[in-house]
Amino acid sequence: MHVDHSEVDRRTLLRAGLGAATVAVVGSELAFPGAAQAAPGTDLDWIISCDEWAARPPKDPLSVSAIATNKIIVHHMAFPNVTDYSREQAVKLAHDCQDLHMDGNGWSDTGQHFTVSRGGYVLEGRRGSLERLEAGDRQMISAHCPGENGRAIGIENEGTYVTETPPEALTDSLVKLCVAICRQYGLHAHDIFGHWDFRTTQCPGAAFYRQFPELRRRVHAALGTKLGDVPARRWPDLWRFVNSPSVRVVQHLLAHRGYPVTVSGTFDAATVAAVQDWQARNGIAVDVDATLTTPTWETLAPELDQHAAGAPVTAVQEILATKGYAVTVTGAYDHATRRAVQDLQALHGLPRNGKLSTSTWCTVVGGSVRESFRHR
Repeated sequence: MHVDHSEVDRRTLLRAGLGAATVAVVGSELAFPGAAQAAPGTDLDWIISCDEWAARPPKDPLSVSAIATNKIIVHHMAFPNVTDYSREQAVKLAHDCQDLHMDGNGWSDTGQHFTVSRGGYVLEGRRGSLERLEAGDRQMISAHCPGENGRAIGIENEGTYVTETPPEALTDSLVKLCVAICRQYGLHAHDIFGHWDFRTTQCPGAAFYRQFPELRRRVHAALGTKLGDVPARRWPDLWRFVNSPSVRVVQHLLAHRGYPVTVSGTFDAATVAAVQDWQARNGIAVDVDATLTTPTWETLAPELDQHAAGAPVTAVQEILATKGYAVTVTGAYDHATRRAVQDLQALHGLPRNGKLSTSTWCTVVGGSVRESFRHR
């Protein structure tokens, strides 16, 4: 969980052209053109609703997004790793989180859509999220990840997972919840990301993040998705409304290509201009928000081997260090960097050759690859 005092992402509202079009009510039956069709007869009774855990009413009217949901972002709460796995503890957790967000952060309500306790209980977070999930059309605008609050479902998981991993009960329930979200919103296992893929933060924790390839595999298997329907690579769709370690990677790569950008992790105006110029020069559709589309990533990231040096290697070392690998940022492709890359390749089912192929780059910056979903 990243404490951030900007609740409703104004940039998401602007991007969606919302304003008056934003639905400032909770609990209404809404229909949106082009929305995903919810699975008929879906049973979500296992999710503890806001009414069931006696949530406080929101301080202000909440809003339903008018843009499509396109991903799930998984968080850890940075709360203690308690050994009380009871329903009572889960309810207390929901209250503590809501109090922190409303009284500490000044938000209208709980920031995330759903919460998973260490005992495996799943609770509704922001009021209206469960109703929207049941409808499967549009999500509540949330406050879990600036830049993604109108298009990403946020799941907070009780505990802190920098060095420890979640208990089995939590992981099993997280899989079940992700499967339900994917079915209702027409998403896939490769649409699951971590908080730090779109935000500069230590969330969801290095130990937890290492489990994400397995999390995606379990969701993929439960959904029954055919391997051929998985894209070769699902890159993080960074855009001008986010800041993250992956944005630093983009800036290093743009600087390597000769663009005058500052490596800051903030998707600033110079970065927007550079991305759009790169798209134009490479025959890629120029995105108004400078979104890092698949062709953009795949033309920008150079393949590297053990003889490489310079800004691209620095980019790899920085993000690997951020994600818990014991590498030093030197700009030289040294033994420690090669070993870290090989470990990452193994996690994602790629050949452990230590080379930065296009697919390896995708996993470095937080994406997923088809090889990761093969039966293991």
